[in-house]
Amino acid sequence: MNVLFEDNHIIAINKSCSDIVQGDKTGDTPLVEKVKIYLKEKYNKPGNVFCGVTHRLDRPVSGIVLFAKTSKALTRLNEMLREREIKKTYWAITKNRPAKPEMLLEHYLLRNEKQNKSYAYDTPKGDAKKATLTIKELATSTNYTLLEVDLQTGRHHQIRCQLAHIGCPIKGDLKYGFARSNHDGGISLHARQINFIHPVTKEPIEIIAPTPEDNLWKAFEDMIRNA
Repeated sequence: MNVLFEDNHIIAINKSCSDIVQGDKTGDTPLVEKVKIYLKEKYNKPGNVFCGVTHRLDRPVSGIVLFAKTSKALTRLNEMLREREIKKTYWAITKNRPAKPEMLLEHYLLRNEKQNKSYAYDTPKGDAKKATLTIKELATSTNYTLLEVDLQTGRHHQIRCQLAHIGCPIKGDLKYGFARSNHDGGISLHARQINFIHPVTKEPIEIIAPTPEDNLWKAFEDMIRNA
């Protein structure tokens, strides 16, 4: 359990790409249940332990997942997410460089439930929902580019779909056009940072998740440090 932050009301975990946040048809133990076990053992709690899921990450994505330890915190965090009061920043390693070092991407995303995939369109189409994010180039190598991604909306597979749509599929993301998988089965998309006002104490909170133990991630971090 890679705990990034914990107090009486919330706990933030650095999720690995092998974890699912909530249960699914695989039957694998979800991260929320692992957190409950951790809390039960750490605090020697009798009976059931409360742990509320505030948001999710796709299974192949790594990085910060925020859980609520109290029902009051869960209610307030859910409201903050709806009001876009929680800022989430992602890092993505992509094939190809975007057309500009900084870009605003606006598309219309249509979700295909059967395929568990979203499709991006440049103009409104049927039930497609508007999706907005900004990207900033942080570093580049011979084959890959590291982008910082700020989400303005929270659509299904939004980052993966929009980056693929502009010709920059995320490394390892076979579903959205990358040629081969990563050795760990994940994709090179990492929920790097989260900023918000604590729902109970009202203190500003900033949480940063270390990148996965991988030579390419480390090489990019070295480039940023030495820039």
